[in-house]
Amino acid sequence: MRSINLITLLLVIIGGVNWLLVGIADFDLVAALFGGQQATLSKIVYVLVGISALWQLVPFSRAIQIGEPRSEAHLR
Repeated sequence: MRSINLITLLLVIIGGVNWLLVGIADFDLVAALFGGQQATLSKIVYVLVGISALWQLVPFSRAIQIGEPRSEAHLR
């Protein structure tokens, strides 16, 4: 479970950085790396980032319910 949380967190961070670049510089890094927004690889990355964001709702809601330090105690 810890590894999937780290992978999804990394993908959410990548997505956040991509949106930062879109907002600041009108530059889509994912599209630039993988051949445009309509390219299959770009779409896969966008979908994985979106699924990762949904996955991260679970630890986020747990942190809200029981407090952040206790929510991560099982990960150690």
